[in-house]
Amino acid sequence: MRSWRGLPLLVLAFLLAACGGRPATRPATPTAGAAAPSESAHHGWFHRGDDTSLPQDKRYGDSSDSSPTGAPPAFIYSLPEPVPQAEPHSLYGNKSPYTVLGQSYRVLASARGYDERGIASFYGNKFHGYKTSSLEDYDMYKFTAASKVLPLPSYARVTNLSNGKSVIVRINDRGPFHENRIIDLSYAAAVRIGVWPKGTGLVEVQGIDPGAPEQEPPPPAPVTSQGGSLGIYLQVGAFSDPANAERVAAQLRQANFAPVQLEQVQINDRTIHRVRVGPLDSVDRADEVTNRIEGMGLPRPKVAVN
Repeated sequence: MRSWRGLPLLVLAFLLAACGGRPATRPATPTAGAAAPSESAHHGWFHRGDDTSLPQDKRYGDSSDSSPTGAPPAFIYSLPEPVPQAEPHSLYGNKSPYTVLGQSYRVLASARGYDERGIASFYGNKFHGYKTSSLEDYDMYKFTAASKVLPLPSYARVTNLSNGKSVIVRINDRGPFHENRIIDLSYAAAVRIGVWPKGTGLVEVQGIDPGAPEQEPPPPAPVTSQGGSLGIYLQVGAFSDPANAERVAAQLRQANFAPVQLEQVQINDRTIHRVRVGPLDSVDRADEVTNRIEGMGLPRPKVAVN
């Protein structure tokens, strides 16, 4: 679940405000005193008084995130998915580049061509009824999501690679700013594709271009025992000099976290030597090994799912 919100949202909103293996596919061109909550008729959604000028440790009513207890409401399984449509970019949340927690990110011009596999998380009760980075109200009973790079708003299909379940979500928030996660799903979206209640899942995120729905890629098939098993890999580096790649690989072999792979790939007619650790059998193990690799003084690795 989400734990990245370390800045007051209004500050974050202005930071992000718009002024105008299997590799991930990303398009290359970036874009430039609370009131008491009142219930509404929409599946228990309510609006909370939200003072966005407050620091994060005082802004939310809950100190930590959680999801509703018990079985998910039955209506989640029959909710219609959002219909992708062309929308103007939000006035907030689209500045590019932007920096959060010391890391810089670039917002893509559109969701067209975006295709990435990685780890999904979800967020729930703590943020329900509060403002997203686009200054919309977050409703955990709608099919929405947060992305570090997709424009606000935009649409994407998210597929759980372990079971083949997919859902179309509307991207209206920034995050998750945990480097080993690529998307933060609403509670409803996480339930729909089976990421809830575990909390994380291996997914493929495919951007949707509302202007060309006929070109929308079909959701990927689940990976089964007959078709091979999913694995989490940590890419520690990609080098043009094979000696540098071997030097890093030797350090990792000595640390003995997991098997070390040294691969050659062709990128734009260049031979790149890629160093990966894996497969790792769980998200928790991937997070642990990531921290240990950083502790060796090596660059923070990137997650790849194969």
